[in-house]
Amino acid sequence: MMRTSSLCFSNFQLPKFCLQSPSIGLASLGRTWARNFKVLRTSSPTESSENYFKSIQLSDAPAKIIWDEKTVKPSPETMLVFDLETTELDTKKGGIVEVGMKDVQGGKNSCFQTLVNPEQDILNSYIHGITTDMVRHTDVPTMKEAIPFLLRFIQSRQVLGGKVLLAAHNAKRFDAPFLIEAFRRCSFDFPNDLLFLDTLALAREVKKLIPLEGQPHRAMTDVNLLTSVLDNMISDLKLGPADLLQRAFKASDLNISKKS
Repeated sequence: MMRTSSLCFSNFQLPKFCLQSPSIGLASLGRTWARNFKVLRTSSPTESSENYFKSIQLSDAPAKIIWDEKTVKPSPETMLVFDLETTELDTKKGGIVEVGMKDVQGGKNSCFQTLVNPEQDILNSYIHGITTDMVRHTDVPTMKEAIPFLLRFIQSRQVLGGKVLLAAHNAKRFDAPFLIEAFRRCSFDFPNDLLFLDTLALAREVKKLIPLEGQPHRAMTDVNLLTSVLDNMISDLKLGPADLLQRAFKASDLNISKKS
């Protein structure tokens, strides 16, 4: 995807291709924004002592109103844009190496990001710039260790009584199956009340396709880009929360084999 300056990113490590782009200036932006990051801490489900992973981070984003207040009533629905970087395209063989997620409404602690140790070699670093050495650290969680943090973030953004939409580009064929399979592999039940929204379908409606392949990218960079594009697509199509809920699907709607 095209390169864009991120509002939220991990200061754990930046790929070299970002630092070489004069139009981004991430090196200087990073020094300013890094002060806004907070390290999540929690007790491990398997250990009594407190542990933390410096790779798991929350950050703030400018608060905004995605719905046009003149035409759409205030909604209790929460929309979280997310993106995954993986070791390959096969959900049964590949592992997740990075998760980025952002509440489109912005605000305090509205961004979540972490590298993930897939517990296998990363052979496609040329795509996202994430190497095996980057994730094999004690402060980088495995997916089994990261899932409780991810669920806690999602719950923290959910409005009482409202639904949560997880939006991703090509969600139905890639991000959703990959995330669901990761939960299954780690012996976690995927919450069936979470809904997915595939922005690829919306893009086709307005004929503004976002390329699925391109220059090397990172999860939060893609999340920020998609958040901006999604805002425009919702405006162009004059969609309200109810319209997006009609286009959403559940994990149970996908025909995903439970066999390893």
